[in-house]
Amino acid sequence: MAIPMPIVQDIRRLDRQGMSRAQIARRLHVDRGTVAKYADMEDCSPKPKADRRYGSKIDPYAHLVDEWLEADRMLPRKQRHTIRRVHDRLLAETDYDGEYSTTMRYVHRWREANRGMPDREGYVRLEWAAGSMQVDFGMARARIAGEMADVHCLVASLPYSNMRLCVALPGENAECLCHGLMLVFEHIGGSWRITGSRSGSATRIRATRRAAWRTRSGFCGAISWCRPCARNRMGS
Repeated sequence: MAIPMPIVQDIRRLDRQGMSRAQIARRLHVDRGTVAKYADMEDCSPKPKADRRYGSKIDPYAHLVDEWLEADRMLPRKQRHTIRRVHDRLLAETDYDGEYSTTMRYVHRWREANRGMPDREGYVRLEWAAGSMQVDFGMARARIAGEMADVHCLVASLPYSNMRLCVALPGENAECLCHGLMLVFEHIGGSWRITGSRSGSATRIRATRRAAWRTRSGFCGAISWCRPCARNRMGS
């Protein structure tokens, strides 16, 4: 039976002071064998609990689960195995007849043991050349004549310097786009390479493009278009 740590410390302290072990036992009301045990002990740190498992039903198939989870490192997170998927594959592809909880405990232990290992996903560094600009419309709330109202905003973002300009406009048609871009160009004192959004109806896209080209003719800029919902969507 374990004794409280303060008594253990008293045993070791009195033993270092030269008190006999019989006196220590009488003073602390413990057995002389207990005194000898803790007085001679070099390390009193608590020992971790030993793993008393005598094998698990998943052990014969652990190498398969390891391969699946290791291969997941090459995939996007949403395409990786869930614990349910691992369990279903074991039942369908092997003779495994263990419970879901057994599979869950093994996957948790594997992920905990491999938590510090980096994933092998590849990433592309997002870089912007100087002179590039992103332009899109958005909505904001503003107080006009003492009342809150929705305002259409043309937002021009300069990713290279992380600077943004916003122009409040009455709408999001071609004329507003053209006028807003002119105000932006006049403010920054030059023209930029513009990346525009292709979202919206086909008619609006065509009208927006015509307005953008009219603006370009006055400021000698370059314009490109992209789909904001595409995989390589624009963003600073």
